[in-house]
Amino acid sequence: MIGRLTGQLITKQPPMLLLDVNGVGYEIEAPMSTFYQLPATGKQVTLHTHLVVREDAWLLCGFASEAERRMFRDLIKVNGVGAKLALTILSGISAEDFAHCIQEGDSATLVRLPGVGKKTAERLIIEMRDRLKSWSDDGMTLLSSLPVNGEAMPASREAISALVALGYKPHEAGRMVSAVKQEGASSEELIRAALKTAVN
Repeated sequence: MIGRLTGQLITKQPPMLLLDVNGVGYEIEAPMSTFYQLPATGKQVTLHTHLVVREDAWLLCGFASEAERRMFRDLIKVNGVGAKLALTILSGISAEDFAHCIQEGDSATLVRLPGVGKKTAERLIIEMRDRLKSWSDDGMTLLSSLPVNGEAMPASREAISALVALGYKPHEAGRMVSAVKQEGASSEELIRAALKTAVN
């Protein structure tokens, strides 16, 4: 599984972008929410990725944040929702707004998204509601708003991703890092401080 790529952005023509990673060009499909955050071509960028293996093709999807990728992974578990529709949904609505629609049962907003009819909207609400119980607007906003531009992954974003990998929920990781955030601190320092706070 290809989980993350860092490289030079060669082309960006929605929904496809080309990323040069040490001389290897990766064609990646991404939602518009990710395209809005991409730097100019020729610049360095880091993307969270998910590889979709189908009988006829392999599709590599890229996301600006771990929150977006997690939402994508939850979406493709819904009956009748494939990778293309999941990317379309994330192109038309932010991850946090989508979660709000699910929690409020707002099918009227969902059916305005391309490719989402009334039955699909109802299925999304039913099947996604339980999966989104652990999501928090604060945690999701913090994760999805951190920039992807630049040569290095921001320390706070890296720290949150590491805490999520350790088993903390996104909103918990976001709050932990926010509580100890220090100007100029490295990701390692933020992780240690956050874990120390959790223990205490």
